[in-house]
Amino acid sequence: MNSLGARISKSLANTAIALVTIFILWFALLQIFSVTPFIGKNPVDVFNFLFTVPMAAENQALVLNALGQTMVDSTIGFIAGMFFATLIATVFALSKSIEQALMPLAMLLRSVPLIAMAPIIILIFGREFAAVSVMGAIVVLFPALVNIVFGLRSVSAAMNDLVHVYGGNKLDALRTVAFPTSLPSFFAALKISVPGAITGALLVEWLATGQGIGYAIVSAIGRAKTSEVWAYVAVITIVSVLIYNLVSLLEDSVLAKFGQNNQR
Repeated sequence: MNSLGARISKSLANTAIALVTIFILWFALLQIFSVTPFIGKNPVDVFNFLFTVPMAAENQALVLNALGQTMVDSTIGFIAGMFFATLIATVFALSKSIEQALMPLAMLLRSVPLIAMAPIIILIFGREFAAVSVMGAIVVLFPALVNIVFGLRSVSAAMNDLVHVYGGNKLDALRTVAFPTSLPSFFAALKISVPGAITGALLVEWLATGQGIGYAIVSAIGRAKTSEVWAYVAVITIVSVLIYNLVSLLEDSVLAKFGQNNQR
């Protein structure tokens, strides 16, 4: 199961299982809660909205344009959040005292709902690129930080001592021992951050930018366009599952290269 073909097959199978499960739950929950057909659209209704109705081409363009903007916003938040999470985790790994002083503050900030901080963030950074970066980064930063710090701290004392015996300093120990050892935790942070970044993008689009799927859903609800709403939800869910499994495939490949498959 270490070959690239086997890993791709595993990823495709996991993706198919996840999507089938989502569609089954979708059908089942609509039936269990007796949601009226006008409000609750099933996967067949969404498929027809995107592919078979006379305005299918226009509907596809509408959804894909919103999806493209959301992917841009998600990428901005994801990159910003992972960059600062990795940077802060590195500082924490180099200085235990800094970690002990600042980690409680980070956890305190994490407990504040982003929707409560949104007005302040918008007031300071506006409604454009900076706000997207800050709000997206906040969603990604804290869960990723905890995982990366845990990974960097998981290296054994004996390995650190070996680096120091050969004349290495703390940075050398991080580069040669801690970072490779922390790869499973780093990829766990990545997998948590992917849906987090998308959630953050939807939130910032709703509250700040007025673009993308986050705003389009609110707009469609206000116009009673229920098929459009469900199409947005279905598409962003499918894309989230695909990206998550793509990261898992990358994880399998990298860990296989570093011989860490047995840690999973």
